[in-house]
Amino acid sequence: MAPSWIIVGGAVLVLLCLLLAYARMRRRSTPPGAPAEAAPERAPGPAPAPVDRLRQGLLSTRRRLAAQLEAALGRGPAELARVLPELEEALVAADVGVRTSAELVARVRARVGPAASGAEIRRTLQREVETVLGETPEPTPGARPWVVLVTGVNGVGKTTTIGKLAARHAAAGRTVMLVAADTFRAAAIEQLAVWAERTRAELVRQGPGANPSAVAFDGMRAALARAVDVVLVDTAGRLHTRANLMDELCKVQRVIAREVPGAPHDTLLVLDATTGQNAIAQARTFSEALGVTGIVLTKLDGTARGGVAIAIREQTGIPIRYVGVGEGTEDLRPFAAHQFALALFEPEAPVSAPDEIRLTPSSGAN
Repeated sequence: MAPSWIIVGGAVLVLLCLLLAYARMRRRSTPPGAPAEAAPERAPGPAPAPVDRLRQGLLSTRRRLAAQLEAALGRGPAELARVLPELEEALVAADVGVRTSAELVARVRARVGPAASGAEIRRTLQREVETVLGETPEPTPGARPWVVLVTGVNGVGKTTTIGKLAARHAAAGRTVMLVAADTFRAAAIEQLAVWAERTRAELVRQGPGANPSAVAFDGMRAALARAVDVVLVDTAGRLHTRANLMDELCKVQRVIAREVPGAPHDTLLVLDATTGQNAIAQARTFSEALGVTGIVLTKLDGTARGGVAIAIREQTGIPIRYVGVGEGTEDLRPFAAHQFALALFEPEAPVSAPDEIRLTPSSGAN
């Protein structure tokens, strides 16, 4: 056994090493000459406004349209006939679509005088876009369980959207069940399991390759037995051009309707905004097969063609329920026509200087 003085000496050595390490850490985190508690202090004044993710996501679209609108400023009445065709071209470039763009420009032409300024044209166009989009309030569950069938092609962000919807319902105090009926992708089942754990939702699942209708059947039975408030059913990504796959999706819907009368109460189609006009074809085909009641438009934060939302609404009549403007749970938002139109057409605010950062006198800053 080691002598006691060796044990005591070893303990003292360890303590000294810990103190030296702590002193080094303090030196690295504290500016020279500043006390340890010194910290930057923001100058008095209002806190910076939070970033508007919708405006940020539609920045490229807004700038493209603004360039055309601003070109109208200062032009005389004789130039109006030239301004509106340029505006129509800008709308088409923003994926509003040829037909919808022509309709919007015709409405603007009918409502403004020949001497209209660019600002007046912008305001009129914004009002017409709001009219086309319409108000689509977020539905409140009116049945128990409230069953939502979520569909869409591969890669649109469908499973992630379901997770974010689960978080919204959980935050509203509702119990949630997720049904993993996308059995063709093992990753989809695992991804949904992660969202179930994160949102404290129940999960009904089977192994990869299982019959999707059987999983939907199990989910409906479990939801009824456990008196769950909201059921979100994930489905395999379907190619809207493949009839056999669409037929299988219709079978899932029939099983749900048989087990829970009146369900699904909401059938949401998830569309990727970056796919442009192809999203309209998807909306039409899925709606014909399933009777889509609402659209979730994702990836608006990564496209310069946000005008596709206007074309989808005008050409299909299906309301847009939610928009995705980022990766965070809070970035799935209920769609608001007025806010969307503002994000597209409202002029950019002047760039103000950043809030001044003032260091306290004790910091030793020069």
